[in-house]
Amino acid sequence: MKPARLTHPEVIVFRPDRIGDDRGWFMESWRDTWLRDQGVELDFVQENQSHSEEGVLRGLHYQLVRPQGKLVRVLRGAVFDVAVDLRRSSARFGQWIGRRLDDVDSEMLWIPPGFGHGFVTLSATADLMYRCTDYYYPEGDRSVRFDDAHLAIEWPADKTVLRLSQKDLAAPTLDLADVFD
Repeated sequence: MKPARLTHPEVIVFRPDRIGDDRGWFMESWRDTWLRDQGVELDFVQENQSHSEEGVLRGLHYQLVRPQGKLVRVLRGAVFDVAVDLRRSSARFGQWIGRRLDDVDSEMLWIPPGFGHGFVTLSATADLMYRCTDYYYPEGDRSVRFDDAHLAIEWPADKTVLRLSQKDLAAPTLDLADVFD
């Protein structure tokens, strides 16, 4: 397994080693020491899976109360995955990191608590699995608008054909959103 820190040092990419032959491949998809070895001391309590069609954009979601860290992996297909720092006290507040995740490389993206998360499906369909460090808490559920000009996220998709939920279309811009201190 090869961890890599991105331009935001708290967001980490993990690329598990695959062992393959003419029958297929095997990989260790999770080991609790991976995050601990990177200085992250959090445990996962919930695992979610989503299925999306091409052009579906989900996000940018977070929980203001009971914030979740997420380890995201694509089981099938490809997505452009985004993490946005939503902590006003952070020197990187409002900055985003985007990464293509797919079922070929099997990379996983660690998104710490205090970040918003979203993705757009790049393949015909995509199945994502993400482990969370806290349980879903509807009262703490928040969103920031995916196309906020302040964030200037460079989504690799035609914005005129994206499919979003009503909740995501109604999300506030960053300047009006409830965010972390």
